[in-house]
Amino acid sequence: MRNGRRVFHLILLIIGATAPLITAQQRRAQPPQSVRLYVFDCGSLNIPDTAPYQLKKEELVTTYMSVPCFLVAHPKGTMIWDSGAVPDSAFKPGGGPGKLRYATSQRPLTAQLAEIGYTPADITYVTFSHFHWDHVGNGNLFARSTWLVRKPERDIMFSEPPSPRTEPGNYSALRNSKTVIVTNDDHDVFGDGTVVLKATPGHSPAHQVLFLKLSKTGPVVLSGDLYHYPEERKLGKIPTTEFNAAQTASSRAAVEAFLKKTGAQLWIQHDFTANAKLKKTPEFYD
Repeated sequence: MRNGRRVFHLILLIIGATAPLITAQQRRAQPPQSVRLYVFDCGSLNIPDTAPYQLKKEELVTTYMSVPCFLVAHPKGTMIWDSGAVPDSAFKPGGGPGKLRYATSQRPLTAQLAEIGYTPADITYVTFSHFHWDHVGNGNLFARSTWLVRKPERDIMFSEPPSPRTEPGNYSALRNSKTVIVTNDDHDVFGDGTVVLKATPGHSPAHQVLFLKLSKTGPVVLSGDLYHYPEERKLGKIPTTEFNAAQTASSRAAVEAFLKKTGAQLWIQHDFTANAKLKKTPEFYD
């Protein structure tokens, strides 16, 4: 009888030891059958002054901006589009929000990735709409991914002295990453027209937006900083801090024509109100 109990306890110990491994294997994400878009909550920006956007506070629904991060899951691989403002390293071990400049985030990006079965090492590609600090916060997490970047953006990211509009320490590891210099205005990431980087210079030297062809949701364009507030689009305001305002106007016109032609939705990434209504991980758009 005692031997039977010992065997029983041994089995329980083995099950207990292997259960975490089994759970981890079960949770590991598998390639989807069609393109998926995951939206992560990477915090918000408490904008101190709206004058650079040529907008008065009373013209805005809210002065806050959202800071989403995105994961595109494709049958052939994965891609991070924008990685937030607050790096995971800014979160204290005991919990609580992470902060950087006037950005606040409640959850680390790695935790949100893990919730849907991914680690940074699982990401095939990483790319940013542009080099500004609130879009590249977790760049270092994806140093093992292939970086898709346009040369003017990479050049300014590693310029000396660094631009005050970014935080080089948050993406410095990308300097030695496998890198693809994007040269086409439209760069088809997976070769099937479902995930396309589109050149929209003006806000920064080589700003870009992301076009997605989702089977159920329909076509979507993620704006980067082509617009910040929806009121910018409605009132035709161009910020005074653009790298090249004339290029911004031209890029906006081109995107608006593209939206009309394709019927795509424009998701203004910093639109605090609209972003709050988007499904967040573990839910997704397909």
